[in-house]
Amino acid sequence: MQQRIFTSIVFFVVTLFFSDLTMAQDHMDNHIYAGLLNQHVHGSAVNYDGFKKDEPLLDQYLSQLSRTDVASLSGNNQFAFYINAYNAFTIKLILSNYPGINSIKEIGSFFSNPWNKKFIVLQGRSVSLDHIEHDILRPRFKDPRIHFAINCASKSCPPLLNEPYDGRILDSQLDSQAKKFINNKKNTYFKGDTLYISKIFKWFDADFSGNPLVFIKAHASGKLKEALNSSEKSIKIDYLRYDWTLNR
Repeated sequence: MQQRIFTSIVFFVVTLFFSDLTMAQDHMDNHIYAGLLNQHVHGSAVNYDGFKKDEPLLDQYLSQLSRTDVASLSGNNQFAFYINAYNAFTIKLILSNYPGINSIKEIGSFFSNPWNKKFIVLQGRSVSLDHIEHDILRPRFKDPRIHFAINCASKSCPPLLNEPYDGRILDSQLDSQAKKFINNKKNTYFKGDTLYISKIFKWFDADFSGNPLVFIKAHASGKLKEALNSSEKSIKIDYLRYDWTLNR
């Protein structure tokens, strides 16, 4: 009897231990990154001078990302992981050349661009920002709101969120970022019968099923929504010039 009780207790403790371990592994510890974002991202502006001073902290976080066993994370936490990785490593890419640049496009050479530079280590592999975006985020998660979450360090890019993405609230974070970008008059506006929108919708036309208006209408609010709904004529679309100047 006592042996059976002892065995049951041991089984319970071991089960609890591995349950807690699984939970701990299922969520990234983003507190370093959260502190950096909170301190150095305000509105649409990123304080790269501040990030430069705190670069050792950023490096500590990047090292943590590099060591993470992504397979141990659940689906939404994997999604959030790769968005955070893309954004954090983009900041690192800027800092590796800062303050001597005014645009991310100045990084690279005649034969390469900043997005295909393999400077990122994830799970023992050297990968690029392009790999994270085009080989993981877009094909695996198939969510067009990705384009309003990942940040290209440029003024025309959707603003960098000043908190880490978290699998537990990811849907609301993605929705919020898409709505903020689309309802910003700088990014989406009518001029006559023509609706001017970001080139993001042109570059990633397939991700928006070849019809960006459907996505825009679903996320529009206020006067923009009224204008879209009240338009009796076929809405013409034109694309805004993309400003690649650093988002500082």
